Amino acid sequence: MTEIMKTKLSRRTVLGAGVAAASVLAMPAVLRAQEKSLKVGVYGGYFKKSFDQHIFPEFTKATGITVESVAEPTGEAWLVQLEQAAKAGQAPADLSMMSQTSTLKGQSTELWQPLDTSKFKHYGDLLPRFINKYPDGRVAGIGAVAWYITLVTNTNVYKEAPKSWDALWDKANADKLGLLALASNSFLLEVTAKTFMGGTNALDTDEGLDKAFAKLAEVKPNVRLWYRDEAQFEQALKSGEIPMGQYYHDVTGLAAKDGQPVRSTFPKEGGIQDSGNWVLSRASKKVDEAHLFIDYMSQPKVQGLMSRNVGTAPTLKREVLDLTAAEFAAVSSDIEPIIPRYDLYVSKADAINQKWTELIVG
Repeated sequence: MTEIMKTKLSRRTVLGAGVAAASVLAMPAVLRAQEKSLKVGVYGGYFKKSFDQHIFPEFTKATGITVESVAEPTGEAWLVQLEQAAKAGQAPADLSMMSQTSTLKGQSTELWQPLDTSKFKHYGDLLPRFINKYPDGRVAGIGAVAWYITLVTNTNVYKEAPKSWDALWDKANADKLGLLALASNSFLLEVTAKTFMGGTNALDTDEGLDKAFAKLAEVKPNVRLWYRDEAQFEQALKSGEIPMGQYYHDVTGLAAKDGQPVRSTFPKEGGIQDSGNWVLSRASKKVDEAHLFIDYMSQPKVQGLMSRNVGTAPTLKREVLDLTAAEFAAVSSDIEPIIPRYDLYVSKADAINQKWTELIVG
């Protein structure tokens, strides 16, 4: 997992106690042969507990396939473990939740078995951005979970919500911002490109990256905190000490429901949508079981329950979901999102991280 996935771990310790209604779901009773099993790697904390308590048992009832869940380590340690194990013909997990960046890195060694999309009934309903493909078109990963980072404000300090990400650059907001500390989890280069440079394609060239860095550097006088500790910023946002910044839409919404003076805004340029995939280790022998699991998790009803109870954004087109307008707004938006340039954090990771340190957080 990338750094943002570490953040996801801590967020889901708050959000994960849900999905109880999964018992209403059913699948055709297939693959009921004895002793069918599947190892599934998932993010830890209450997120994993939620799957263990509600999702996995219902999947087992529907299919007869027993799930053994595996808590994934943070960072890219899980990717390294899977690769080393695959070389020995072993799979610590058959299926894993994997960040987009790690999914791309795993492609370089053919770590992921290509998925047979004909076995996914709702494949045509998946939003294209949640289908991760090898360069030759084979499908390496299918969206497992997604979430948004938005522009958040303290309502006592900001009576009206900002309309654009350009508020981060407004001199009136000097020393008022809390922003994520890494290039690869803040995605502020993409925000800069979408807000001021016509879109994230502007980052395709070194010249474009340099321009984005220069523009982003202008935000520094407004930043009070470059945060890695999510709880630190959340508390400062609630108190008004740091009244504006970027944060997680679902967590901010929950805080607002609890009466905290905070709001989450999808700027006109879109919120930042990050996500993780289901990927199948090349060492796994549980190909049929894995496909059944992905098919199950891609059902509109399962996606809806995840959104309601875990706070994840759906990976399917809105029209096939059973979410109300309010339920959808709690986790997502109709505004076209800013999609992180994961490819850059693979192909130009060292250069970006060096410039980030020198020009942005240094």
